[in-house]
Amino acid sequence: MRVTLWSLLVLAASAAAVPAQAQVTQTKKVITLEGAKTVAAAAAAEAKKGNEGASIAVVDDGGNLVYLERIQPTFAMGATISTEKARTAALFQKPTKILEDAIVGGRTPLLNAWSAPLNGGEPIVVEGQVVGAIGVSGASSAARDAVIATAGVAALRGQTSATR
Repeated sequence: MRVTLWSLLVLAASAAAVPAQAQVTQTKKVITLEGAKTVAAAAAAEAKKGNEGASIAVVDDGGNLVYLERIQPTFAMGATISTEKARTAALFQKPTKILEDAIVGGRTPLLNAWSAPLNGGEPIVVEGQVVGAIGVSGASSAARDAVIATAGVAALRGQTSATR
């Protein structure tokens, strides 16, 4: 069989016409109920150090509630506020304090965003991916809300137990 330059060009052109396999799915880390409870337990331990109540909410990366814990004494609305802080941190993929500071600094249009731009919401990052967030409300101050939330996030730092 004799191969000509023309047949090689036709073969190369037809191979180029076949579409390459596109990547249509990817593996994504998600927070599990066990991971959410780990985060909440670390946050609760921090709240108890200060002998204070708090509402602690953990959401997935889409802002959907995975786990909620109320440590008494705290106010009833704290459950809603902590959930909204967590949702805001997850969807914006940044601490809610950044949004609060932006609003205080004059970016008042952010108030129109469906969110709770109040200190105390922190994204949960595992191996470089936001897998969810924690929100804390009802501690003795907004600064304590943030400290408690940060303690929760630290519980998963460097772990892969938040994946499934």
